[in-house]
Amino acid sequence: MTDPREAAARYRARQQQEDSEEDAESGSAPGIAAATDRAAFIETAIQVAIRRGDFDDLPGAGKPLEGLGTHHDPDWWIRRKIESENLTGLGPPAILLRAEDRELDDQLDLLGREADVREVLVDFNRRVIEARRQLQGGPPVVTSPRDIDASVSAWAERRAARFAAAAAEAPERPARRRFGSRRRS
Repeated sequence: MTDPREAAARYRARQQQEDSEEDAESGSAPGIAAATDRAAFIETAIQVAIRRGDFDDLPGAGKPLEGLGTHHDPDWWIRRKIESENLTGLGPPAILLRAEDRELDDQLDLLGREADVREVLVDFNRRVIEARRQLQGGPPVVTSPRDIDASVSAWAERRAARFAAAAAEAPERPARRRFGSRRRS
């Protein structure tokens, strides 16, 4: 059983299509009436779907939208997709560099030599500057290059604090006898 309003909307849509075909053949531009008919058709189709109950019990109904009210991010959808699926290594350079910048201190803490820390920081800064130079579109690169000397000194301070904490937690060991240190008589 079809709804009479839906049938009327379909009729108007067919008429509009025929009118637009005639306009295309004659070379004239479609009028404002065509746009008004299209809007009326869409509104009627929505009202019919509401009465049928097509929009009842949708997931998330009555719940607030996630992330609403925070800062405006035009690329929220790709960021959410990357986060929800734990994707790594793909996406716009701006997003990848932001994520790497957040985790860079933890990665640096795994390194044991200052030369290695400096090498990682130089590579990171090179990729940030390279991403800023490219005009491929996507979100803007807002990640700043790191100050290498300040980052190295912060790494050294964190490392010294870790060693001091480990030394404080370690129990004192008794003095060990050296092998072969007994006197022979």
